[in-house]
Amino acid sequence: MEFWIELVVSVLLVVGAGFVFIGSLGLAKLPDFYTRLHAPTKATTLGMGCLLIASMILVTYQQGYLSLHELLITLFLLITAPVTAYMLSKTAMHHNLEIVDKTSDKALTKRARERINPYPNPSNSDPSDSDPASGS
Repeated sequence: MEFWIELVVSVLLVVGAGFVFIGSLGLAKLPDFYTRLHAPTKATTLGMGCLLIASMILVTYQQGYLSLHELLITLFLLITAPVTAYMLSKTAMHHNLEIVDKTSDKALTKRARERINPYPNPSNSDPSDSDPASGS
């Protein structure tokens, strides 16, 4: 095998493993749900992308033709990880999950929670009761 291909694959494997480790460590050590969610979606996604690209380069070189399996997995991971993180964080905000006390801008969190709540008045829990189209 060529030295340059081995070098590129090795660098991508080490960098990818480092990012995966940092993301996993952040998931285990960070103080609240929102920061724990941030670590794996950013660092681990980048790390897995590096690992899969290294695998794609190595398999392509060894087999003599382009291996698209790893590329498709990488694209799927890059598309689904942010969407999943968004859905989880929006659900956590909707359920009023607490943030850590050291958070610097709590007013921003309060405004975001107000925007998410579809029924700001607790007595009006049914949207059909206040439907302006119904004429009542």
